[in-house]
Amino acid sequence: MPSAGESRPGSTKRQAVRRELLAMLDGLDVGDALPSERRLAADLGVSRPTLRQAIDGLVAEGLLDRRHGSGTYVAEPRIAVSLTMTSFTEDMTRRGMKPGGRVLSFRTETAGARIGRRLALSPEEEVFTIRRLRLADEATMAIETLYMPRSLMPGLRRHDLEGRSFYDLLRGAGIVIASGTETIEPTVTTAEEAAELGVPVHMPAFLFERVTRDAGGRPLEYVRSLYRGDRYRLELDLRPPEH
Repeated sequence: MPSAGESRPGSTKRQAVRRELLAMLDGLDVGDALPSERRLAADLGVSRPTLRQAIDGLVAEGLLDRRHGSGTYVAEPRIAVSLTMTSFTEDMTRRGMKPGGRVLSFRTETAGARIGRRLALSPEEEVFTIRRLRLADEATMAIETLYMPRSLMPGLRRHDLEGRSFYDLLRGAGIVIASGTETIEPTVTTAEEAAELGVPVHMPAFLFERVTRDAGGRPLEYVRSLYRGDRYRLELDLRPPEH
């Protein structure tokens, strides 16, 4: 392997190391382990801090997966998330992946002030609070917490949501989603979320919050979805303004 110190003039050692690592990844498969940092630093002719900075950059981009006490591995490719009105199940199916999920909790409770505001309910009205782990090809992808007025589908049961799309359930009940608003912000996983997703604590993540409404403007659901930052990237369809 050529030394990273042989890079063209003007490039930094870290950029040279990055190029060497990217070239190495071309010959590896998802899940393959990289050589140890000590061996890589010797092969590339750079210091371990310089190597570690380059690896950190590729970890942040989702190309590498560093596992504490184990090593560094080729990561699963990130999935582009289009900001459209589709369910997780529909999105994964469209990508040729097998969607799945597990209901972590299902309970009925009063809306309270915060959820009541989101769903245009009085704080005393009842809502279903449903927490689900979302999977694609059996790999963890996201944690979803769904709030919906109990009056919308009073007969809903936990088993109805096992491995099924909530939007399919709404359509089956004759309920049509007409519009929605969504916000996205970067965050990190808590200890509980990390344990559920099987990732390190404080891993970068995306927090999606969505409220969907029917044609009359009635809120149908409020959803908080935590997506793994190492498996997702955002994709925007940009169009010029109309004149």
